[in-house]
Amino acid sequence: QKTSFHRSQTLDFKNGYAFSRLPREGVGGDTLFANQLSQDELDDLCTKGATLTYGQVKRPAPSRFTPAFVTYDKKVLKFDAYFMEEVAISAEEHYRIRQVGLYYYLEDDSMCIIEPKVKNSGLLQGKLMRRHRVPKNERGDYYHWKDLNLGIDLTIYGRTYRLVNCDSFTKVFLESQGIVVNPPEELVSDPYTEQRRTPVQKRIVPTGPDPFRQFLTYDTKVLRFYAIWDDTNCAFGDHHPCIIHYFLADDTVEVREVHKRNDGRDPFPVLMRRQRLPKIFVDKNKNFPSCVLEITDHEVQEWYSPKDFAIGKTVTLLGRTFLIYDCDKFTQDFYREKYGITDFQPVDVKKKPLEKVPQVIPPYNGFGIPEDSLQNCLSLFPKPPRKDIIKMLENNLKVLRYQVALESPVPEDKNRRFILSYFLSDDTIGIYEPPVRNSGILGGKYLKRTKVTKPGSTPENPIYYEPSDFTIGSTIEVFGHRFIITDADEYVLNYLERNAESFPEATVQSIRDHFLPRKVVVETASSGFPKKDLDDLIVEVQKELKLQEPFNTRQFHEAFHHFDKEGSGFLDKARFLTVCDRFNVPTSTILLKKLIDYCSCDEDKVNYRDFLQA
Repeated sequence: QKTSFHRSQTLDFKNGYAFSRLPREGVGGDTLFANQLSQDELDDLCTKGATLTYGQVKRPAPSRFTPAFVTYDKKVLKFDAYFMEEVAISAEEHYRIRQVGLYYYLEDDSMCIIEPKVKNSGLLQGKLMRRHRVPKNERGDYYHWKDLNLGIDLTIYGRTYRLVNCDSFTKVFLESQGIVVNPPEELVSDPYTEQRRTPVQKRIVPTGPDPFRQFLTYDTKVLRFYAIWDDTNCAFGDHHPCIIHYFLADDTVEVREVHKRNDGRDPFPVLMRRQRLPKIFVDKNKNFPSCVLEITDHEVQEWYSPKDFAIGKTVTLLGRTFLIYDCDKFTQDFYREKYGITDFQPVDVKKKPLEKVPQVIPPYNGFGIPEDSLQNCLSLFPKPPRKDIIKMLENNLKVLRYQVALESPVPEDKNRRFILSYFLSDDTIGIYEPPVRNSGILGGKYLKRTKVTKPGSTPENPIYYEPSDFTIGSTIEVFGHRFIITDADEYVLNYLERNAESFPEATVQSIRDHFLPRKVVVETASSGFPKKDLDDLIVEVQKELKLQEPFNTRQFHEAFHHFDKEGSGFLDKARFLTVCDRFNVPTSTILLKKLIDYCSCDEDKVNYRDFLQA
């Protein structure tokens, strides 16, 4: 008859310290006797055993505590279930059976329901209920694993699930906890799904033509023909390559024009839109305005069909004539199976290449060099002739200079002297006339740097002057003017001797013979005077000249070259002394007299070049 079972308080705080005390009354308010032992003393008496020898028996270690979430981690009870769902908007099914999987997580007593996804089911499948503790009733109780078993109905949020089966782990776990597992049941399948899985009986095809049979059989199957539309009868007409598509699904024809890059035509690929094309019309009244009305089946006796198209055949489509010259592989297989045609040899429609007309080069007009003028005949926008870059780099700043005299019947031109420069980098020639005072002729540039052709060469095959054509005494004709080579620079001899294998022997020997007397004179003049004494003499002369009033050495050099009309490097002794007196050079001193004697080749001639070099 006892109804109160509360215990008295034994834990308390005093001065901030926790301590325990003996209970003042027993469970439910019962009276405690004064000689009653404490709980610790009772525990010691329970664990204290008999002493066999001496000492107290050791207490065993308490068992290790393991939390529930560690013991049941990743341990899930899995049940196969289903529920029935009403379908109110379908005439083919009134209810639907949906199979699900119910998962119970032992670590936190939570549950979730997942429905396997079925392809093309039209339903929102997957996780139907998220994982959480599911309430069991209105009193706040939750479902426990003890409430789960096979063959029972489980109501969750107003939906009733029938548990029919479980996995082996679930069955072993429930039996280990003393629960008798009911026998499994058969999983009910959806009747509408089973109805869809049954094979559909083939419909009996009627004996007459079926309007949809052709579409279902030949859908996406197209015959492709390659044709040429000959439009040359019209103004500015041409041969247009086209592709004819015949759609087997509805016997329509489409014509597409094949455009090429820069063909000058509008970029519209469809020449004829997809439509049925009439082949033969029914005889009708000529006064009937058919041009403004659409063509109906009553007005057409025969439409175009696949048998009207073949390789090598000409078809007229809406007034345009097309020559079919080839088709693709699918079209060949179709005609081979349908009509038994095996000859699919394509027709050659390529145009024969036109004969190439040789280009006629007009005669040279005399402006510029022939190569430069020829570019105007080869291109609308002429480009400069290509240059030999390697030759220009190897012969950069290499110039062969010659002294030439003008061959002219005019007496005033007999004493004119010119400097002809041959540039080895691009084989061009420039002529310069040194100005002569009081001659009445303005000197300067006589011929701009350009290539000069030899007499007798043609504009189609020009032959230009080369270094091998310049010999002492030879005549050079430059644009109608004749020049005679009278002298050359010493660099010409050195260059020809270094590259003797590239020039004729006669050219090299001509320059050698010209420089031989000058070389003998120099050697003769220098042979009688020791070199050491000559060097000492030059040093003393330079010291003496530094004591004199300074003068313009450039004008001093130009004065000697001015009086040397022939460019031989020698002047009369009297004229030489006159030039020196004009620039106040003390020729009467002993040192300068010795230097002048050294540079004199005889009594009347003085080599002013050696004098200036000293």
